[in-house]
Amino acid sequence: MLAGALVGTGFLAKMLQTFLVVPAFAGVWLLAAPVSLGRRIRDLVLAGAALAVTAGWWVLVVALWPAADRPYIGGSQTDSVLELTLGYNGFGRLTGDETGSVGGGPGDGWGETGIGRLLGSEMGAEASWLIPAALLLLVVLLRLSRREPRTGPLRAAALLWLVVTGAVFSFAAGIIHPYYTVALAPAIGALVGIGAVELWRRRSDVRARATLAAALAVTACWAGILLGRTDWQPWLTWAFPIVGVLAAVALLGLHRLPRLVVPAVVVAALLGGVGGPVAYSLATATTPHTGAIPSSGPENAGRGFGGGGRGPGQSTGQGAPPNGTFDGTRRGSFGGGGGGGGRGGGAGGLLGAPTPSASLTALLSRDGSSYTWAAAAVGSNNAAGYQLATQLPVMAVGGFNGTDPAPTLEQFKDLVAQKQIHWFVSGSGGFGGGLGGRTTGTDTGGSDVSERITAWVEATFTPTTVDGTTVYDLTASASAVTS
Repeated sequence: MLAGALVGTGFLAKMLQTFLVVPAFAGVWLLAAPVSLGRRIRDLVLAGAALAVTAGWWVLVVALWPAADRPYIGGSQTDSVLELTLGYNGFGRLTGDETGSVGGGPGDGWGETGIGRLLGSEMGAEASWLIPAALLLLVVLLRLSRREPRTGPLRAAALLWLVVTGAVFSFAAGIIHPYYTVALAPAIGALVGIGAVELWRRRSDVRARATLAAALAVTACWAGILLGRTDWQPWLTWAFPIVGVLAAVALLGLHRLPRLVVPAVVVAALLGGVGGPVAYSLATATTPHTGAIPSSGPENAGRGFGGGGRGPGQSTGQGAPPNGTFDGTRRGSFGGGGGGGGRGGGAGGLLGAPTPSASLTALLSRDGSSYTWAAAAVGSNNAAGYQLATQLPVMAVGGFNGTDPAPTLEQFKDLVAQKQIHWFVSGSGGFGGGLGGRTTGTDTGGSDVSERITAWVEATFTPTTVDGTTVYDLTASASAVTS
């Protein structure tokens, strides 16, 4: 019941992603819990009830609350929390049918699906360092525990860490960022730790030594391959494999080595096995990162989609091709970056917030306290940049990525007529107005309301350009504004 309640609480942060661990939890409980079958089923039902209560109370409250008395449900197209839960933040991530998606797709922005996805250039360096060893040791643990009773702890431990999450990440057709792979760390760590300990305890058996040596050699060589994909510290690409393979050979003959030598072999094995990810982790911790898509490694290790996040303005934006534009089915620039460097202002893009200049900040702040919103910008990251700079409320038209139908064009016109919004910042990112990212045909990009709002503003009011950023004074008539 506690596990169910914790998973339900996690749902409030990450929605259906937290349920990826449920099949393993439920399966292992039904198989290995040291109580009768009836008791196992009863307790599993109670755990499910705990999960439903802790996860569902918020969904129920929001679904029953009058829509007029609460904020719009961002990420949905119908102001529905169920649509958000089951669609954009739910099964849509598996099928690729998220309405309001930020773009990409298998073979486009999110990378090719398949069993090798976690080892590829986009995700490999994030979490795959120990995946080969973890899979090998999982097979070994299942074989070692095959004669255990139903309640055997070794088999239960191995089955508990079957990487359902890894399978989902490999074949999910929807939105997926490389940093999601951090969720694999507990399972990988547990399988490698349990497997290595079990084989070490059985090291008098040549089969155990050979398996442990094989896992070490594969891990060290894979670390060399991952490091070889960058030009960071090239000597490490051969140093760790050499140390790891030599330590693996020593493990094979461990029973014949003097006892004083064994600690040195263990140290060499650890260096060859985890030296690569440790070095990469240190490089990550000492490298400044910016942007919305974090990634591991040194500054020059940018890879494919989501490889940004290092240094000012270097984040390229998830799913964006090198030139920042989509051809064919997508319109306009993807947006990315986010450093800004304080020059010019300008749009931050979908995944980065702008840093407006002092002149632009002063303009947006003028009489700002007299309005409900000092300004409006498409997309929440863009609005956030201007709000942080001015310390005044800025409306995020279209929600997070500009594809929510909130506010509608009619609602926006009413707010302008009531003089509740002072400025509109044009070209301000998102996939709605400015960047336009609705796919043609299936139209999974969501609402184009923010595009229509942008078009109405541009047709109705006179633009003013400040340090490269175009803004519109929504409180003045078109003829009263001078550029």
